[in-house]
Amino acid sequence: MACCGGGLCCQCCCNEGDTRTPEELTILGETREDEDEILPRKDYESLDYDRCINEPFLEVLEGLDNKKARKYEAIKWILVFAIGVSTGLTGLFVDFFVRLFTQLKFSLVGQSVEECSENGCLALSLLELLALNVMFIFISSVLVLVEPVAAGSGIPEIKSYLNGVKIPGIVRLRTFICKVTGVLFAVAGGLFVGKEGPMIHSGAILGAGLPQFQSITFKKIRFHFPYFRSDRDKRDFVSAGAAAGVAAAFGAPIGGTLFSLEEGSSFWNQALTWKVLFCSMSATFTLNFFRSGINFNKWGSFQLPGLLNFGEFKCVDGDKMCHLWTAVDLAFFVLMGVAGGLLGALFNCINKRLAKYRMRNVHPKARFIRVLESLLVCMVTTLVIFVASVTLGECRDLVSTNNNTSTQGSVNEEVNSTIRRFFCYNNTYNDMATLFFNPQEVAIHQLFHQNATFSPVTLLLFFVLYFFLSCWTYGVSVPSGLFVPSLLCGASLGRLVANVLKINFHMQVYAGTFALIGAAAFLGGVVRMTISLTVILIESTNEITYGLPIMITLMVAKWTGDFFNKGIYDIHIHLKGVPLLEWETEVEMDKLTASDIMEPNLTYVYPHTRIQSLVASLKSDYTGRDQTTIENHLKFKSSVLTRAGEQRRRCQSMKSYPSSELRNVCDEQTAVEPAEEGQDILQQMLERRHVPYPNLYPDQSPSEEWTMEERFRPLTFHGLILRSQLVNLLIRGVCYAENQSSASQPRLSHSEMTEDYPRFPDIHDLDLALLNPRMIVDVTPYMNPCPYTVSPNTHVSQVFNLFRTMGLRHLPVVNAVGEIVGIITRHNLTYEFLVAKLRQHYITI
Repeated sequence: MACCGGGLCCQCCCNEGDTRTPEELTILGETREDEDEILPRKDYESLDYDRCINEPFLEVLEGLDNKKARKYEAIKWILVFAIGVSTGLTGLFVDFFVRLFTQLKFSLVGQSVEECSENGCLALSLLELLALNVMFIFISSVLVLVEPVAAGSGIPEIKSYLNGVKIPGIVRLRTFICKVTGVLFAVAGGLFVGKEGPMIHSGAILGAGLPQFQSITFKKIRFHFPYFRSDRDKRDFVSAGAAAGVAAAFGAPIGGTLFSLEEGSSFWNQALTWKVLFCSMSATFTLNFFRSGINFNKWGSFQLPGLLNFGEFKCVDGDKMCHLWTAVDLAFFVLMGVAGGLLGALFNCINKRLAKYRMRNVHPKARFIRVLESLLVCMVTTLVIFVASVTLGECRDLVSTNNNTSTQGSVNEEVNSTIRRFFCYNNTYNDMATLFFNPQEVAIHQLFHQNATFSPVTLLLFFVLYFFLSCWTYGVSVPSGLFVPSLLCGASLGRLVANVLKINFHMQVYAGTFALIGAAAFLGGVVRMTISLTVILIESTNEITYGLPIMITLMVAKWTGDFFNKGIYDIHIHLKGVPLLEWETEVEMDKLTASDIMEPNLTYVYPHTRIQSLVASLKSDYTGRDQTTIENHLKFKSSVLTRAGEQRRRCQSMKSYPSSELRNVCDEQTAVEPAEEGQDILQQMLERRHVPYPNLYPDQSPSEEWTMEERFRPLTFHGLILRSQLVNLLIRGVCYAENQSSASQPRLSHSEMTEDYPRFPDIHDLDLALLNPRMIVDVTPYMNPCPYTVSPNTHVSQVFNLFRTMGLRHLPVVNAVGEIVGIITRHNLTYEFLVAKLRQHYITI
């Protein structure tokens, strides 16, 4: 069936006054100053996972035989392996220098504290710790000023990218350098942040950059590699890189694969699953190989699978009273899941308010204000750590570690080597300082594997301090992860529950298990991940028997937290205004159809169009770019318009066409237009049609000899083309003269069309003096002639599933007679837009 269509490049005018809802105002590109809610922005473009089946692409397919296909597939596997290895080496680099700087800092300050405890010079020790931390955080914050998108964990941005949203600068080499170096100094600087989240972002950048063999930041890095020049291929490699980042961070290759599946990619297939898993395995074993060799001098032993390893949970041989968990404990795990969901919801609520405050009062000001905020957080955190360790800690007897005769034998030996004795003598140590004056990974080991060594008061104070300081820290201008701070908060809470059950109820429980479940409950309450987080925690513990309690705890924590708000990453995605598409729409949205949510005003060009008209369309399209994503795509179509207002706007659009007669007819039509829309000449013509309207085929163009009816007849919809493709055609001089045939027009290959990916030139990069405005461009070989389409009566759930599953950028709406009546993009499917349209639907009814 032929596709006919219609559209204009200007927006509809709505005279609704102050009765419009905040969602409708945002849809129309307007805002209310007193409106507190942040809604999806219109300047985010979608990635296009669908292939453009144009003539250059078909030429590539014709020359592709089985041998070349196998070569192409082999190159993919080699690149996937390279991404995994590079991600593992990146994790090794970060881990090595974090350990180096942290050990240097704690050894200097720890020695100073022990000396000053006798000489009374603790202020000097505090100044030393402040100086080191402030120096590290200053470097990290300055790096974020160089590339602002390097701030935070990067997981919200990568999740948005895998969901199909193009985030500017998120996968650039400069971002990678600032991210890796910045998180190194942020963790070493004592902030309550982790390096696991930034590792996921770093892996995604490597996945996006390595297959391109070029860099936008460093222009000299550019090799001729014509493969994988599309959003489709790049998004697959980013999925593999993100999974490799999870695998390197936690030593969890299967969890990394599930993370990419659960949190990001909408389009998935078996081949992609294999590649992502292989990439994750490569990252895990690369990091494991080098860390085991460097730390234990046992090359090839594979003893340290990830940056964060929980150690081995086991009872002592011969201790029949010891058990990791029992069926009775499941009841407590469920309650801990509820508590974790409530505390996670509170954490997210506070952090959201802090993020909004930063957006209004910090980010609009001079950039150095962000550095000052980071330094302020650093100084407060340092002061709290020092004062709490010196004044709030309790002296615990070292013998208490061996009360259960070495429950955890070799693990305890390693843990005991990291205890801190601040102001504690006679074979005792400071429990608060042991938690604060150690790397976060060591503190997690202490909570998981030390037996009866932390007082309930210390655990409660540690939880409260870590909760609020980590909540304040997440969002400052430094690269920062949230996994480890959340695990520490939850582990301290779980350990507190175990202590209460042991001391007050005299129950035989395994404290390490409760610490692990508490960590899972709080982390699940914050991030609201289920499948991937369950597998990540199981792989990190290397104990499959924890599968059931971890899964139950995470499910309960998610359900409890979702009752109040969304996960922390979804909140920050929402605050950035990213039009994220969830897995499915709500049931009540099926009261809407495609015709209710589509955008009827479209930009179009003719198959054979003069350069003058193309340039005018591209320039007018560029000026409205922030108003609607529709205008980022030009379509071959024209439409039957039934309202006088729309007819006038179409006349304005036709004035840009080189035909002087068309311009004059539009002027005459506007001048003699009757006062009442009922006398619409175009409507009268449409009402008295007796035969089907003729189509405008690709080898035809509007003629100056057309009658009035011919000029306004519906034109056949032939396909879609991007503005970047049109600019590329103009820059490369793809056109022909009036007295020539379109066959004389130069032809571009597929590699020439994609050579500048992902940074295509803009219309303003074009030297208009070099163009002859009377030349004609035949764009039919370069358009996508067979895009996915839907009927106007298609329910929203079907439209949503097609758009999200196939990773589309635009979805034309075609009626029963083959006319295109509108188009749907990502912004037409966001929750806020659908809610506004549903409200309008109820008003209409």
